[in-house]
Parts: sequence; structure tokens; C-alpha cells
Amino acid sequence: MIKISILYPYRKDGKFDFDYYRTRHMPRVVELYGAQPGYRGVAVERGLGGGAPGSDPAYTAMCHILFDSLPEFAAASQVAGKELQQDIPNYTDAVPVVQVSEVVEIG
Repeated sequence: MIKISILYPYRKDGKFDFDYYRTRHMPRVVELYGAQPGYRGVAVERGLGGGAPGSDPAYTAMCHILFDSLPEFAAASQVAGKELQQDIPNYTDAVPVVQVSEVVEIG
């Protein structure tokens, strides 16, 4: 299984509309990717703080999408990717960082 993480770096003066992200963008992510073979699920996280008490988070938000394989995610992104990328300015001015990982253990 693979995990695609979309990480939105924190900036003190940055824009991130969590209400829009949770109620409009993420339901569309689930609708588009959820209809594709290999989709396993999605999780969203809101950054609260860094490693030191009272410090800022490294990321304002993180989204993790699970697929059975990278080829299945790539195929699903052909269907969903353009629309979802075009929606980014509606909720943030951050430039997302993308990480593709292999899930090697689930507890």
C-alpha cells in the first residue's frame, strides 16, 4: 500500500481556510478518488505545534491518501488531479509539498 501525503507548510502570514478545505475540497477528493480502483481512504490533519512547547507547527495541514499501488494512484490522478489542483487557491496560498511513501506496517 502507498500513502500520498500533501503537506501545507505553515507561515505566520499564510492563508488556509479550513472550513472550505473540510466542507468543499476534501469531499470532492473523496468523491473523485473514491470512485477509482485501489483507493483505500483519506485522512486530514491540522497542525497544532512543533516539537518544542509553544512552537509553530511545521505544517498547517496534511492530507494523506491511501492507494493499493502507485500505478493506481497515478491513474486516479489523471481523472482527479487537474480539478483538485485548480481548487488549491480557493483555500490556501501555500505551495504544497508532496511525499509518496510505502506503508510497511499498520499497527
